[in-house]
Amino acid sequence: MESQYHHHIIKLSTREIEVLQLIVMEKTTSEIGEILYIAPDTIKTHRKNIMQKLGAINMAGMVRRAFETGYLVLG
Repeated sequence: MESQYHHHIIKLSTREIEVLQLIVMEKTTSEIGEILYIAPDTIKTHRKNIMQKLGAINMAGMVRRAFETGYLVLG
């Protein structure tokens, strides 16, 4: 099944991509904050923005769409 999403259309910031990658690595909000030196509220804002940009309504959808758009790859 071909994706309806295109990487060049959906623009995530560098920081949003970093947060996304850490979420996929099953890091908690606190752990992400420690790794990136940012506040938990900032992480929540990034997560909300990622979900909005990808058109996701939950975390599973966010991860699925991140793979579909090429922001995440297996391997």
